[in-house]
Amino acid sequence: MAVKIRLRRMGAKKAPFYRVVVADSRYPRDGRFIEELGYFDPTKDPAIVKIDGDKAKEWIAKGAQPTDTVKALLKKNSII
Repeated sequence: MAVKIRLRRMGAKKAPFYRVVVADSRYPRDGRFIEELGYFDPTKDPAIVKIDGDKAKEWIAKGAQPTDTVKALLKKNSII
């Protein structure tokens, strides 16, 4: 099972809101997920990012691969 840490799009049309989740890579973007790690709101100025660093590190240690966008968010928040 290939596990990814990725964004799940929520919110209304033209007003995106994302949750950072751990999901099997075969599931659809907004489909089933294993665990929620935090959220990302790009509509605010500055953008709001809340991610549980301990859970994210734990999942990366287990072999979960963050997507490019999530990796950038984790670096920005000094988690990895």
